[in-house]
Amino acid sequence: MPASYSLGTHFEDFVQRQVKSGRFASASEVVREGLRLIEEREAEREARLEGLRSAIERGRESGPGRPADEVFARVRDALGEASGKRAAG
Repeated sequence: MPASYSLGTHFEDFVQRQVKSGRFASASEVVREGLRLIEEREAEREARLEGLRSAIERGRESGPGRPADEVFARVRDALGEASGKRAAG
């Protein structure tokens, strides 16, 4: 069943320009293309959100965090040991 929507002057003009340009055969095609783009964007957004949710859950499951100072100190120590081994080797 066809539906009727009010687009307002700005979008009505835009739709008409698209049809007149020959890119689309009808106003319905313009609207369908716009809806496809929105649908695609929403699917991509949902996929990104699901990826973030998954990353958050993995982080929660990985156990408690460590203070940054502790982590950086361990990295500096490891780099210092590696540097010392190269100098001695």
